[in-house]
Amino acid sequence: MSQHFARRMGTVHRSFIREILKVTADPEIISFAGGLPNPELFPVASMDAAAHEVFKDIGASALQYSTTEGDAGLRAIITERYKKRGLTVDPDTILVTTGSQQILDICGKVFMDRGSKVVIERPGYLGAIQAFSLFEPEFVPVSLEEDGPNLAELEAAFKAGAECFYAVPNFQNPSGVSYSLEKRKGVAALADRYGVLFVEDDPYGELRFLGEDLPSVFSFCEKKGLLCGSFSKIAAPGFRIGWVVAPEKDVYDKLVIAKQAADLHTSTVAQAIMRRYLETNDIESHVALIKDRYGRQRECMVEMIGEYFPEGVAITKPEGGMFLWVTMPEGCSSMELLDMAIKDKVAFVPGRPFYVDGSGENTLRLNFSNSDEARIEEGIKRLGKSIASFLK
Repeated sequence: MSQHFARRMGTVHRSFIREILKVTADPEIISFAGGLPNPELFPVASMDAAAHEVFKDIGASALQYSTTEGDAGLRAIITERYKKRGLTVDPDTILVTTGSQQILDICGKVFMDRGSKVVIERPGYLGAIQAFSLFEPEFVPVSLEEDGPNLAELEAAFKAGAECFYAVPNFQNPSGVSYSLEKRKGVAALADRYGVLFVEDDPYGELRFLGEDLPSVFSFCEKKGLLCGSFSKIAAPGFRIGWVVAPEKDVYDKLVIAKQAADLHTSTVAQAIMRRYLETNDIESHVALIKDRYGRQRECMVEMIGEYFPEGVAITKPEGGMFLWVTMPEGCSSMELLDMAIKDKVAFVPGRPFYVDGSGENTLRLNFSNSDEARIEEGIKRLGKSIASFLK
């Protein structure tokens, strides 16, 4: 039956991370592979109370079809939360989506044709690479430095006809890198100058536990720009509630049409419960708890890497988010290392799938958000042993 598959399916592969998660189902394996929030921090009791209130107060309405744009009250709350962070957003420019992953799919449908030049960070977010690949664009990778993208490479890509730049400026997945203020302004200026659509994905921006918050790149864009957000990292990923801010009406309308064709609207009941939860709880205090926990877990991982990893292995030291990035000496294969690590009962994500140009063989991603300090210490000790043996 393969002759009936669309051509595009030949260019898209299973998520490498999802495949690794199958291997790590073994409870003896300490996994730093998944990009999972810590379930101990999920507001279960508060969500339970919110759900009861929703069904008590609005009953059947919560189970009915709804508007594509999303719950008006929820969009108003998102607007107010942006305002506290210094960004003015009209609620009528917010489209609620089924997780931020749906935004990527919609962007592919609306903005990408076969052969469209799409700039992506190097390394880039694997979920975006997978989502966009269905639309058969030409990826143009731009090197990610310690403070953001290489602006000379970025301008060269824009000059060569790039139409879109997708990026994660805050605590990037997979690297943990954040853009400096200068790079944020530089990216926005280049996007404006060359008329390139800038898609800013910001699922981790509120999870800063070191340093000072910085304005979004979107806030500096005078022309084309989209800003994507999510409740998955600060409340509950299982609800699958994300959103995109699209100030230009013609762009917003096209995004709405694409969403209507996909799923009509995001879950009415999920939106209602999330709205009620936000109305009746202090989300900022909850976020503060997450930041405190993740900050301690990140500190533990960095400290343990310093103690157990051999010399010659470099890491990023993120100021927030959920990941850090490891670079081994040139010529080392993290894919081969993974086989050894699994035998030592520890797992990670090799870096190569995050590179659209096939490089990154000597890199890997570690997640610190979903393990307590004791498991981090033991897991890094095991991984350090694997790396030391591998480098001999």
